[in-house]
Parts: sequence; structure tokens; C-alpha cells
Amino acid sequence: MRRGVSVPRHRGAPVRAGADHDRPIVRDPVVRVEQEQSLATINGATLMARELKKQGVDYLFGIVGFPVVPIAVAAQKEGITFIGMRNEQSASYAAQAASYLLGRPQACLVVSGPGVIHALAGLANAQQNCWPMLLIGGASAQNRDGMADFQEEHQVELCRPYCKYSARVESPKRIPFLVEQAIRTSWYGRPGAAYLDMPDDVILGDIDEDQVPTVAPVADPPRSLADPASVTAALEAIKDARNPLVIVGKGMAWSRAESEVRRFIDHTQLPFLATPMGKGVVPDDHPLSVGGARSLALQQADTILLLGARLNWILHYGLPPRFNPDVKILQVDIAADQISHNVPAHAAMVGDGKAVMQQFLQQLDSQPWSYASDAPFRTAIAEKIAENEAAVAPQVAADEGAVNYYRAFRDIKEFLSPDDIIIGEGANTMDIGRTQMANVHPRHRLDAGTYGTMGIGLGFAVAAAVANPGKRVVAVQGDSAFGFSGMECETICRYNLPITVIVLNNNGIGGGQAAMPDGRPVPPNMLLPGARYEQVMEAFGGKGWYCTEPSQIRPALDAAAAWGGPALVHITLDTKANRKPQQFAWKS
Repeated sequence: MRRGVSVPRHRGAPVRAGADHDRPIVRDPVVRVEQEQSLATINGATLMARELKKQGVDYLFGIVGFPVVPIAVAAQKEGITFIGMRNEQSASYAAQAASYLLGRPQACLVVSGPGVIHALAGLANAQQNCWPMLLIGGASAQNRDGMADFQEEHQVELCRPYCKYSARVESPKRIPFLVEQAIRTSWYGRPGAAYLDMPDDVILGDIDEDQVPTVAPVADPPRSLADPASVTAALEAIKDARNPLVIVGKGMAWSRAESEVRRFIDHTQLPFLATPMGKGVVPDDHPLSVGGARSLALQQADTILLLGARLNWILHYGLPPRFNPDVKILQVDIAADQISHNVPAHAAMVGDGKAVMQQFLQQLDSQPWSYASDAPFRTAIAEKIAENEAAVAPQVAADEGAVNYYRAFRDIKEFLSPDDIIIGEGANTMDIGRTQMANVHPRHRLDAGTYGTMGIGLGFAVAAAVANPGKRVVAVQGDSAFGFSGMECETICRYNLPITVIVLNNNGIGGGQAAMPDGRPVPPNMLLPGARYEQVMEAFGGKGWYCTEPSQIRPALDAAAAWGGPALVHITLDTKANRKPQQFAWKS
């Protein structure tokens, strides 16, 4: 912390207290010492860092430059870990992933103008995923507003549509209040993003420490309960159902409700389906998981308990043909405005996921009930799972010729350990990977999410490694997806993070061609054949492996595991490789 004014000590000389010329000249030595102590100053950068640390921000991701360098330096002095990224989008993605994984808002720091504009992608993604984060953007000095200053931009207004809270810090004195407001608003209720604008004159401005307002740390969000009558109504509807189904969303992972949800599933013996980032709240290998027969389960379910998931495009809006037209929705959500979205809720339970599941368990303790083990719905699900496994078995077993997705994932899933954090990104790579790579722990799967964002991959991977020291992070990406954030390989190597990147390369978006067209325009979805993505990691000091046939995959993965440091395994695929045939078109 910078200590401000140096007071002259010449015997008999009048002492003027710093730059505050309204203060009296002091000759009394006792009074003079007291006044010196009260005149210690702190600048805006240090005060911002101090308040972030007070409010539980342990990680700050970003790219420094004018005018935010002093904030990053002060953050390190206050004990905040600063992770310098290569792109503001990746930095903002990392901040929100760390927030989700740690259960408390973390922050991103970017420069003014284009830096903030680049980070808007992260704000929007966090808002759509209902994840907290705080973006701090530098800004030009306030006395130059409207003068076309360097990178001057209307940042508060631009950020407002993409977050829950957006404000400018007008003076150092306002920093404690505004940081508390931003963190609390981002964290409480349905989580989301927040933005604070930090002008250059506020960053460098001084304030007497005895003038700094004292603001308490934000307490953990209160865990609100649902109306007990709604919980009773939901349980009665489940007991009356012929084909009940539980859908477990990432809201239950966010609320740390895995213990309660697992007890509920075990008590009731209800079949369940996990959403992509709800995977692991209940282990994927649990015998009641219907992940291998997703379409059939959704179509035939007559009553669905929706736990912390939304009926958006990922769940086909809850509408036919993917859902039973007469399905009863029993909905648990932290946000009242999500109740009955797209499909009217038969029973609505607005509250914190963990608290509401405890209400369910209390009622079940007094009135135990479980779903019949011989129900026809169970039999239909088991038969469909076996049918789907048989449909892809030939591709899984294909040891000759070009590599297909299922053959690649055969070795990848055997390589993974239960404690690994998996990042999935790409089209077929992510979608097939969801069915092939299991999760047994919550918050161990991150992917494109509600916004379907490409580019999240290595930002999420960096956050996962930083927020979970000691765990291995495995990012499985398509070649197109890797291109969005591939330069973060340098970040991974600079911090020596235990991240293994696996690139499944089919030379394009959705599949390219084996060679460049001769004399014809390059197709819009095509990427360069023969690209050597593993060499990107090698260029920065990591290790890379290149696999062109099935027999090379597992040895390369084992070598990456033995290396233990930044690694990239590049697997070339048959450019025509695809998912198994689908009953419904995409999003239908």
C-alpha cells in the first residue's frame, strides 16, 4: 500500500499537512504525529484490489494495458492471483468459469474501448448461463469525457444489456460501495454478470484512508425455501405418474445440491436425465440414468420434475415432438420468471435448489415412496439404451482405416479418470462427447452451454486448472473450436498448467475435405488440411502428439499423462465422420 504524504521534520519549522491546504499548520509534536497517521492515503487501484479481496475475489483474469496496469499490480500485492490471458474473450470466459466452479464471483480486468468490447462476449455468455462474474473495464479520465479521448467508449451503457449490474466508479471513495453492490447483485438470486467502469483518474486518484467507507463482505446468498404445499403437490403428481422422469440441470450443480439430489434419486428410484452441465450431480454411471435413451425418455415421460434446468432449446422447449404433448411439468427454479416458460408448470417451487431438495427429502422421510422397479417405462428405457449402444458398436470397434468420432472417444474415455475436469467444445465433438465421456462428480463438465458459445474452450480450461489445483483438466475440442482460443496454449505453458488438449480434426466446421479444392473456391466450412495443431503447444514449450490412425491414440494419451504438463494430442478424423443417425433434426 502506498503511504501518501511525507511531513517535514525540521526543528522549529512550520509543518503544512500534505496537499490539503485547508488544514492548519501544526507545531505541537503530539498533534503532529496524530495528524500524520490520519493523512495516510490510498489510491483507487489499491483500494479496488483491497475491496475485491475482501469480497472473496481470489482470481483476476485479464490483459493489462492503459489504464488498468496499476489495478493488476495492486491485486497481486493484496494476494489475488492474476492470470494474464491472450484475448479478452478468453479472459472473460475464464472469470465466469472460475466463479461457477468456486461458487463465488471472480473477476476479469480489461483495458478501455476495444478491451471491454471484446469482453462483452463473456458477459453475455455468463448472463445466459446464469453464472456470476465481475468485469472491470478501464476508461479514460472523466475530465476528458466527450473529447474523443484514447479508446473512449460508452462502456456502462454497452454492458448493461448483457449483465445484471453496470455502473461507473466516479471517485475512489465510491469503490467499496460499488464493488459490494456489483458482487452481491451478480451472486444473489439468479446469478449473472456485473460490470464496473474504472476511469483513469479514479485508478490513480488518492483518498485519505480515514475517509474510506467501511463496507462488510457480502454474506453467502440466503437459501430460500419453496411453498411446502407446492412440494407436496409435486410429490403427489410423481406418485400418480406412469412414466415419471427427473431432469437435473446445472442449477443444481451451482447450488451444491448433489448430496440431496442423489439421496432423492436413491429414495424414489426415479429415472433421471442430466443436462450437459448437470452431468455428475448424480453420477452418469448410476443405473437410473437415462442418458443413453434421451429421446425416448423425453417423449414417453408423462410427468417431469425439472430441477434447476430451463425449457429452452437444449431441452427442445418442452414441446412436441420431443416431449409428450400432455406432460406435467413440476418445476424447481431460483427465479420466479422462469416458471411456466414455454410449458405451464403443474407445480411451481421457487427457491434455492439445495434447500428445496431438503424439503422433498423431509416429506419422503415421513412418507417413503419409490417408483416400481418393474414399470414398463423402465423396460423401454433399458431396451433403447441397449439398441443405441449396438448402433454405434461397429464404429467404437473400428481399428482399421481413418479414425471416426466413436473410435477416438473409446480411447479418450478409457484414458480419463473420475477426478478429471472435462471441457467439451465443438459441434459433433461436443455432442458425441457428452454421450461418451462420463462424469461422476458435479462441476466437472464445462461446455458451450446455454448460449452455444464457440471459443470458451481454453479459457474454461485455464479457469478449471487454476481453481482446482491438483486436478487434471482435459479439453476435448474440434479443430474449428480450437481455432477460437488456440493462442491460450501460451497461457497454459506460461503458468505450467496440467491441461491436456485433445483436438479432433475433421478439416472443417461439421466436416471439411481431405485436400484443398483445385481451381475452385474454398468451401465456407472448410479448414486447412494438413494443419499441425500439436505444434502450437510445442512452440511454447509444451508437448504435442499427432495421431492419424486408431492404434496411435492411446499411446499418445498415455504419453501426455506421463508428461503431466501442458500437452496437446492431435487426432485426425475421417472428414465424413458423423454422429449416429438422429430421429429428429437439430433443435427440433
